Amino acid sequence: MINESIRAKEVRVIDTDGSQLGVLPLKDALSAAAAKDLDLVNIAPNAVPPVCKIMDFGKYRFEQAKREKEAKKNQKTVDVKEVRLGLSIDTHDFETKGKNAIKFLKSGDKVKVSIRFRGREFGHPEIGLEIMARFAEFCSEYASVEKPAKMEGRNMLMFLAPKTSK
Repeated sequence: MINESIRAKEVRVIDTDGSQLGVLPLKDALSAAAAKDLDLVNIAPNAVPPVCKIMDFGKYRFEQAKREKEAKKNQKTVDVKEVRLGLSIDTHDFETKGKNAIKFLKSGDKVKVSIRFRGREFGHPEIGLEIMARFAEFCSEYASVEKPAKMEGRNMLMFLAPKTSK
């Protein structure tokens, strides 16, 4: 809340340099802020009496937006990349998919490994678990298992997260 939108009768006022002007009636605090061509900003509305500071509110909002933009720029979004394996996958295909997963993990993304069971394959989930364990072992240098292999409908899913470098 700023200037006239403050509803307290008395407020504790802090000057622009951080020194306290004491507890003043709202009218006096507003006139002190107006004398300096600045705003009276309520920074602690729950205190008794409420604490207000004399500052340039427009400049404060601009700097706050600038800080938020800078923080957002430094954020890294983590994507989830998917690697699909077959139940009867051969060695070379397995290694190629593993190398792709390692490439994703190195770039900081999570990897979702899935195996789709078709027809009679559905009766042999132990083979899928074996392949998933082999895949987790293949990527173990760069990844840790976030969610272990688990059947979800006709698919078996496992999630790998990149290892944090220390």
